[in-house]
Amino acid sequence: MAAIAPAERQSAVTEMPDELRADVRLLGGLLGQVIAEHGGPDLLADVERLRKAVIGARRGDTTADEVAALVAEWPLDRAVQIARAFTCYFHLANLAEEHYRIRILGQRDRDDVPLRESLAEAVQELRGDERLGGDQRPADLVEGLEYRPVLTAHPTEARRRAVVTAIQRISGQLDAYNAPGRGAGEREEAHRRLLEEIDLLWRTAQLRSTKLDPLDEVRTAMAAFDETLFRTVPMIYRAMDAALEPGTGTREPLAKAFIRYGSWIGGDRDGNPNVTSKVTREAILIQADHVLTALENAATRIGRTMTAGAMDTPPSAKLREALARATGDFPDLVSEMATRSPQEPHRQWLFYVATRIAATRSRDLDLAYRSPSELLDDLRIAQESLRGAGAVRQAYGELQHLIWQVETFGFHLAELEVRQHSQVHAATLEEIAAGALSERGEEVLATIRTIAWIQERFGVTACSRYVVSFTRSADDIAAVYELARHALGDRAPVLDVVPLFESGADLDNSADVLTGMLELEPVRRRLAANGRRLEVMLGYSDSAKELGPAAATLRLYDAQAALTAWAKDNDVKLTLFHGRGGALGRGGGPANRAVLAQAPGSVAGRFKVTEQGEVIFARYGHSAIARRHIEQVTNAVLLASTPTVESRTAAAAAKFRALAERVASASERAYRALTEAPGFPEWFALVSPLEEIGSLRLGSRPARRGLGAPRSLDDLRAIPWVFAWAQTRVNLPGWYGLGSGLAEVVSGGGLAELRSAYREWPLFASLLDNVEMSLAKTDRSIAARYLALGGRDDFAGQVLTEYDLTRKLVLETTGHTRLLENRRVLSRAVQLRDPYVDALSHLQLRALSALRADGDLSENERDRLSTLLLLSVNGVAAGLQNTG
Repeated sequence: MAAIAPAERQSAVTEMPDELRADVRLLGGLLGQVIAEHGGPDLLADVERLRKAVIGARRGDTTADEVAALVAEWPLDRAVQIARAFTCYFHLANLAEEHYRIRILGQRDRDDVPLRESLAEAVQELRGDERLGGDQRPADLVEGLEYRPVLTAHPTEARRRAVVTAIQRISGQLDAYNAPGRGAGEREEAHRRLLEEIDLLWRTAQLRSTKLDPLDEVRTAMAAFDETLFRTVPMIYRAMDAALEPGTGTREPLAKAFIRYGSWIGGDRDGNPNVTSKVTREAILIQADHVLTALENAATRIGRTMTAGAMDTPPSAKLREALARATGDFPDLVSEMATRSPQEPHRQWLFYVATRIAATRSRDLDLAYRSPSELLDDLRIAQESLRGAGAVRQAYGELQHLIWQVETFGFHLAELEVRQHSQVHAATLEEIAAGALSERGEEVLATIRTIAWIQERFGVTACSRYVVSFTRSADDIAAVYELARHALGDRAPVLDVVPLFESGADLDNSADVLTGMLELEPVRRRLAANGRRLEVMLGYSDSAKELGPAAATLRLYDAQAALTAWAKDNDVKLTLFHGRGGALGRGGGPANRAVLAQAPGSVAGRFKVTEQGEVIFARYGHSAIARRHIEQVTNAVLLASTPTVESRTAAAAAKFRALAERVASASERAYRALTEAPGFPEWFALVSPLEEIGSLRLGSRPARRGLGAPRSLDDLRAIPWVFAWAQTRVNLPGWYGLGSGLAEVVSGGGLAELRSAYREWPLFASLLDNVEMSLAKTDRSIAARYLALGGRDDFAGQVLTEYDLTRKLVLETTGHTRLLENRRVLSRAVQLRDPYVDALSHLQLRALSALRADGDLSENERDRLSTLLLLSVNGVAAGLQNTG
């Protein structure tokens, strides 16, 4: 992005709301105090010098060369401290914005007007849709609703867990400081605690010293469940129930539990030799321990409050019988509960339920529940008894929340999905035929035996999906069933084998693969047993890396349309599983807009998507934001499934189909001309911190397929590809090629048609909006400094020329006078962060240039330069609020 004009940046500052400005100043001031206390006033003065210099560069008061000279004059140790300062600032600025967003959500959530993109708004729109046929059809649509987020361990969270928890503690103290009604003493104490926690954040190492193992990743994900998801999910159902009919909490709920979490963490072994059958087994046990602990605590808490006496709230005959059976089976236990809660049968029963949940966790087989359905039966005994006694608020209040939690999370929390590459299966079958299994082949069979063990322990729903990466034919699906037969014979587990289509050719061939799957006997048996339900996964990351953003978007849309038509022709209830990344270059962007842009008929009330890396904590780190995210996606799933939206989208797709093909074709040619040119992978490794990103120890999976410098894009995983480009301030995977695609149409006089497509077709609008966001996070002048490191003026020139063309034509197509003109909040966030990201980019350029020059560097100098580089990588990721 070209430098922001002074008036434009001043506008962003002026637009900053008073509450947000106050929090940013408070946290920034406290950080400045900590920096001065730790490094002396000179350190703070140097931080201020750099801050003012980069702001001046954006105003045109100074030059980038002068900023670079300032950065170069500091000793490396001082540069490292300054990088830490800007990184900590971004963590605090992000926190302040999160708090402001939460406050605004609360203010907008008024009883008389449904919040935009909420469940209440969705139900209201469904009822107003004449094509749905009144109230019953919306109810039917809600009845069949499914939302399946799948957490993955893809390494895109640059922050250490210790840093994340430090930020969460600061968040709690900021809440306390801003809480209304606090006295001066309480506010002063909150201020002292804020300073204490910010001091600790400063002292906490920003970089990991050891590499994560898969079980570390499992435990990290559990924090989102413990701190947010378990409590948030029933709030979502409550909101849906209230939207469907007045009186929620005093009647039987109309909302069903429609959310089912999945997880690849500890199950995804594609390219990750660290994920073994033992890890998968341990992962499900960790999940079970967390969810059973949460269920036990909830049942105990509700039991403690359930003090309704037998005289006013008499138990039902069914509850009396259940208590009598429990007394016969465990007389001492129930007697002790009766002593603690005399004449409070509902309380006694819930304490008994909590004790049985605890026994399930500790594997006390005499008391343990055998399945979640047994627990649900016991909870419904209490619910029906309370309802029969007239205590409807107790029946359908917190007790209903617990029922929804059991229905959502079961005893396993999230379905653990296994993923493996098709070539690994083929190689293992060859080894079996030769009678000589390798260690990897033994592990494949051990994994299938682990799936069987999980199903025996926790039920089929805990682990049955087996995703096959790079599915090329039905033979790749058949291989998994054949391996299951070799592993366990007739005792093989129930498997729903999910093909994953990633490359352009595989997406084009996807419907033919499914036709071949229908000829497989194991697939036919599974379809007969599950109501002809089939799941297919579409990979956004690798298709975008191969084709470029515009061509990949259209290819994925076409695949969805073809698969939807195939499912209708074959009487299959299809669920499309969207393997979307967090970054725009990997299918990221606003999830609700992405849902509304799907091919007509492809949603049908069901949406499954990956939630990756930094996205997990961005969306699930706070209850209010988690609820908002889930409501927005569910709103879009419901609306995208209506005949009105489907027909409107279909008409737009037909109208602009030829136009989109021209854009995509020219875009792909331009993208391939760059990325497939000889020497491009080596150049990319020179101009970006690609090699060094692996040293950040972001996750347990290797960053690259194979060893040494990348020889082609195939050697690179999509995450480091996107992450490295973001660090260079180029963000190439999010926009490259679209300018050439738009130019192809504009040169023929098609600008007006492009503008119509942007207004009328959600897919095209989503593509351009995401590209505009990516362009806004690009800085042309700093990007040019990175590109110059590779010594290839031709490549650098191609990239910058395409950037200029893309920026120009995107603005002409959208009608905007500047990037993100119609998205004030995001525009403000980007503009206000840009100068501070610039500071870290200049520090990173200093380190990267020295490392690439590779002169007479001592080992100590190389280590310190690497530390500076990695700290700056961490800080830029925090400033841009995305990695890979």
